[in-house]
Amino acid sequence: ALCSVTVSAQKINWMSLEDAVAAQKETPKKIFIDAYTVWCGPCKMLDKNTFTNKDLISFVNSHYYAVKFNAEGNETVNYKDQKFTNPNYNPAKAKRRNSSHQFSQYLGIRAYPTIVFLGLEAELIAPIPGYQTAQKLEIYLQLFKDESYKKMNSQEAFNAYYKSFEPSFA
Repeated sequence: ALCSVTVSAQKINWMSLEDAVAAQKETPKKIFIDAYTVWCGPCKMLDKNTFTNKDLISFVNSHYYAVKFNAEGNETVNYKDQKFTNPNYNPAKAKRRNSSHQFSQYLGIRAYPTIVFLGLEAELIAPIPGYQTAQKLEIYLQLFKDESYKKMNSQEAFNAYYKSFEPSFA
């Protein structure tokens, strides 16, 4: 019984974007946003398969502030002195497709799920669309963790990195 307790206790420390940005000021780490919707199957697969990977959990918790963001939700997001809402949100459709949140549009989210990486000043680095396994996501988690991604100034450089990447997550 002890094992199951230990395993279930290991979760990504999800927080709100405002909390993540505030935490960044205390202890600088980049921000990792899981932009999901309630109706999206691959989003649920991320929760079930990818975000339960023990190596991924400990890596994300060590190096990032993790934010879950309902890309069609009704929350108000305060970001960079701007207020983002979802003015066309329909509560009757809370469990189905809804209108896109203003913050989703701001981040350039066009598909779900999208993992969005923000830098140390909470600036947008990149939205990575689509379902990712833990090993595929590790490529981006490692890439954006330090500043080495800034040296990749071409698609070729990224492709070479991607091809030669050896995942360490089990």
